Amino acid sequence: MKEELAVKKSVTVNAPQKHVFTVFTEGHGSWWPLETHHIGAQTPETVIIEPRTGGRWFERAADGTECDWGRVLLWEPFGRLILSWELSAQFTRDPNLKTEVEVRFIAEGSERTRVELEHRLLENYGEQAAMMKSTFDSDGGWTGILARFAAQAAGAALAPEAPCPTDQSK
Repeated sequence: MKEELAVKKSVTVNAPQKHVFTVFTEGHGSWWPLETHHIGAQTPETVIIEPRTGGRWFERAADGTECDWGRVLLWEPFGRLILSWELSAQFTRDPNLKTEVEVRFIAEGSERTRVELEHRLLENYGEQAAMMKSTFDSDGGWTGILARFAAQAAGAALAPEAPCPTDQSK
């Protein structure tokens, strides 16, 4: 039997479950490291998770160019989200390659949420599976990305009156 390869991470955010889920999903572009983690030719201005099962997970550049990363496989506000990750080991889109990113939002009281992330089915990378697991398990992978998310979610919870950094209104 083939060994299942997965990366599991968790982080605790001092904010309510609904808020944490919303920052992860609706505010995805506010915390994702766009400058280094994108697949398009241009640095995207945002990353979007469409809020429904079957929705797209994609990046969008300033000129409107979009690059799909995967799909929303399960949308259960405010407790759980499963996304397909359809990027090759070269970080180009491969709709035939399916791995999954499951994110659980577990309330630990009214103002504290544990976020558990599992990136699984990495064995689908074949000979590159161990390398991809190492990449996803690194500080430049899910470790750093989740830390960045947690800081954004906690900061946004502390300063709800603060304007969104992408707000262009005057």
